[in-house]
Amino acid sequence: MPGLADRLVQPEILDGLAEKDPRAITARRDLVLVNRLMFQQSIMARLLEDHVASPPRRILEIGAGDGAFMLGVARRIAPKWPRVELTLLDRADLVTPERRAAFAELGWPAKTVTADVFDWLHSADDACFDVVTANLFLHHFADADLARLFSALRPIAPVFVATEPRRTGFAHAASRLLWMVGAGDVTRHDAPASVRAGFRGSELSALWPAKHDHLDERRAGLFTHVFAANRSEDA
Repeated sequence: MPGLADRLVQPEILDGLAEKDPRAITARRDLVLVNRLMFQQSIMARLLEDHVASPPRRILEIGAGDGAFMLGVARRIAPKWPRVELTLLDRADLVTPERRAAFAELGWPAKTVTADVFDWLHSADDACFDVVTANLFLHHFADADLARLFSALRPIAPVFVATEPRRTGFAHAASRLLWMVGAGDVTRHDAPASVRAGFRGSELSALWPAKHDHLDERRAGLFTHVFAANRSEDA
């Protein structure tokens, strides 16, 4: 589709709204639906199982939002990974006590970190995880910032996995139809913007700092672009 050959990263409305703004609350509700329509939780669960060789003990999710996405992932894989310490990092603490309790019931006690991801990585010299995950988060960053983010993430975990929008004409057209399922005005703006900032081909692999790592980047489903990096033991 013309106009989608190159990434276009533009501000999204939700990022500028106060966490208790009614439009933000509606948009976060819409995100649950968008993740469901994209099958993001199932795709992430499979990606984790494919790239994490043994059950992890510590997982970090960056751009975790209200924790709804990772709770859905945890419900799918907790029977195989019964005890996981989960850290949810986001600029705002949106995880409710009820959601924390739901994680605890699965054997995944959740800790929240409220910080900008770059600020936190700069100060977290002793951070160590088995895997770092991101969902619908990387597309917010320009390539130079993504390269900086990847360089900071690689030392703290041997595995990084991400599920992102796939930048295709079909996905863009579908994103413009979310009004049909009752999405609010914020989502109707932000969803097409997310696709225009999404990924295709090996764009994320090209930004990863160690090309000798095992990199897996491909399409998953109709709308999703996945990326996984397993750190080489020789590094």
